[in-house]
Amino acid sequence: MPEVEQDLSIGQVAERTGLSVHTLRFYEREGILANPVSRGPGGRRFYSESDVEWLRLCVILRASGMPLPAIRQYTDLVRQGSGTEEERLALLRRHQEHVIAQIDKLTQCLDLIAFKVRVYEDHLEHGPVEHMCGVSSLPDLAKRD
Repeated sequence: MPEVEQDLSIGQVAERTGLSVHTLRFYEREGILANPVSRGPGGRRFYSESDVEWLRLCVILRASGMPLPAIRQYTDLVRQGSGTEEERLALLRRHQEHVIAQIDKLTQCLDLIAFKVRVYEDHLEHGPVEHMCGVSSLPDLAKRD
């Protein structure tokens, strides 16, 4: 027997996605939702499981640094349906490259922090080191760019 889609309140969706009620309303106004939000008596919003899954995708895209206009563009392409796959792929590839660059930069930062942690651990274990805070003692992270 196929599962019937349950109508979820805005509060339930907020709880399940980690988004605030305010953000859900904002996303609706901004055209971020793939499907129109259903309204019940009195204008109350009701969401489906597919809306929750779409919002979870949007949360991941935002957390990875994708700007709202790009998410809106992706949403528009999805709404248009078949025939927009190449554009969707191009958009996601551009974002993928951006995320890879972010990861590389964060890795460089982590390397520097790990280096400084080792310097201070050595200092605490073996006593003061002369150039502990000097720039000359930093690893050359710029070579990775």
